[in-house]
Amino acid sequence: MSKIATAGNKGGGIRSDCFVTLELKNGDGIIVNLKSKVEALFGDEIRDQAIKILKFFGISDAEITMEDTGALPFVIAARIEAAVKQLIDTEKNYLFEILPENKYQTEKDRFRFTRLYLPGNTPKLMINAGIHKPDGIILDLEDAVAPDKKDEARFLVRNALSLINFYGAERMVRINQGERGLEDLEYVVPYNVNMILIPKVESAERILEVENKINEIKAKHGIDYNIWYMPILESALGVENAFEIATASPNVVAMAIGLEDYTADIGVQRTNEGTESLYARMRMVNACKAAGIQPIDSVFSDVADMEGLLENVKRSKALGFEGMGCIHPRQIAVIKEGFKPAETELEKAKKIMVAFEKAKKEGKGVISLGTKMIDPPVVKRAEKTIKLAVQFAMLPENWLEEELNNNDK
Repeated sequence: MSKIATAGNKGGGIRSDCFVTLELKNGDGIIVNLKSKVEALFGDEIRDQAIKILKFFGISDAEITMEDTGALPFVIAARIEAAVKQLIDTEKNYLFEILPENKYQTEKDRFRFTRLYLPGNTPKLMINAGIHKPDGIILDLEDAVAPDKKDEARFLVRNALSLINFYGAERMVRINQGERGLEDLEYVVPYNVNMILIPKVESAERILEVENKINEIKAKHGIDYNIWYMPILESALGVENAFEIATASPNVVAMAIGLEDYTADIGVQRTNEGTESLYARMRMVNACKAAGIQPIDSVFSDVADMEGLLENVKRSKALGFEGMGCIHPRQIAVIKEGFKPAETELEKAKKIMVAFEKAKKEGKGVISLGTKMIDPPVVKRAEKTIKLAVQFAMLPENWLEEELNNNDK
């Protein structure tokens, strides 16, 4: 085994990261070579941290060279640990306490309009992602990470789950396919992840494989809260098995479609209009509705075209989707705007809910609005519209009470 290892990123445009070169020695203690843009302020602290981490892993003789571009301590620690574990066989993990503000769980039916994808090996994009207020933040270990960086990305994602303030966003991780994906779970399940995104799912068996591994890790660490799953359908076979996948586990709370891979699988070009994927999207939406989970649409890849994005969101909503993926923070506000209830939709929902409450108070078994009867599914849809309006601050939470009081006057 080589006695030299590297980890991290360097080069033009790299910020908030650290590139580490570690060489094990037979003597001379620990030598730290540091080149840092913040050396004058934090050089001594960075050197002390490097020595502390190496000693934690039982390394007393080594030369470590660090090219730092403003990395936070959890990033430095992840890079050093990744290098160490290329050189020695150890079961020790250099862990941080989870921030108290990150120790929250999420509800099964929470709104998931926006989920922001962040490459799992790029710390500069993670650090302030929560301030953009996405509904979920995805630390991606799969397609967004180069194959030769996937091992070290695990340490960075693990530390990020512990130490980055997500400001209430659902804390998501997209794992890899196959056995690597199951191994990824060891680095995320114990660190208060809320949801696991499972890529390229084609059968219920994959969901059960992931669930069995998660249950094993939860039992090992004494975890008793729910971790949700969002399978991603990215092939013709996955689409055909949509309902089977959606109902594979009670912890499947949403399902997404990945249109780049899906269109490649069926041999067509993806278009903004989406005609080529209409069958797949509708089949997935129908499966989700039948299973009682949320259908989530694919990402819109042109981050400069906000008008095109809004039109895409409106089409998505019209098909029954309840959220979309984001690849840039600027897409978040546009997607949320597109999923807001229209004024006409909201006014109709308000009238239905007022009629429903009046009928309940009067003990009527039949609810009507004007000359039309109101069926339970219509009431349920109106309730959801009202809930959305409250979420978007279009209505106060006590709107119904105020409305009924005004009608009684």
